[in-house]
Amino acid sequence: MKSSASESSSKPPRPPRLSEQALTLMVIGLVLLYALWMLRTPSPVSPSLSSSSSLPALALSSENIPLVTGEEPVIEIFTRAGCPVCHVIPGIPGANGQVGPALVLGSTGAQRLADPSYRGTARTVHEYIVESVVESGVFVVPGYPERTMPVWYGAKLSALALEKIAGYLESQTDQPQ
Repeated sequence: MKSSASESSSKPPRPPRLSEQALTLMVIGLVLLYALWMLRTPSPVSPSLSSSSSLPALALSSENIPLVTGEEPVIEIFTRAGCPVCHVIPGIPGANGQVGPALVLGSTGAQRLADPSYRGTARTVHEYIVESVVESGVFVVPGYPERTMPVWYGAKLSALALEKIAGYLESQTDQPQ
């Protein structure tokens, strides 16, 4: 049997070991570098990259999601958009609001376009309705408060929903139908 002294001399020498303290500091440093990397300000996506079909779609935020798509029935479009809270709208259940004017644009639309204080660009009642939703401050019906109609509706209603709203409202009159 060989002695332990001869056994230790036959093994290759071991590299020096890092102390536990040095290893801990190195791990903490790597974690901090990773955290700083994750907190960096992302660079803007260039237009040429954002249109590439090979890139994954960007996450949608609530600002980009419409209240309605326009595929819904017209009653649901008005209800989900919140129109009944402020306006009287014939044929829409619960549309008894008192903040904004009654939406009987089949009767009042032409008068609003002819109003001397009207400064919009609409030429038809249909265009006036769309303009009133998309650019609510262009014309405020006399007797109603300014800056009450939300300015973000134009971004939250799809084009199809706006078309349905305009089509419905331009047919509404003060007269029972």
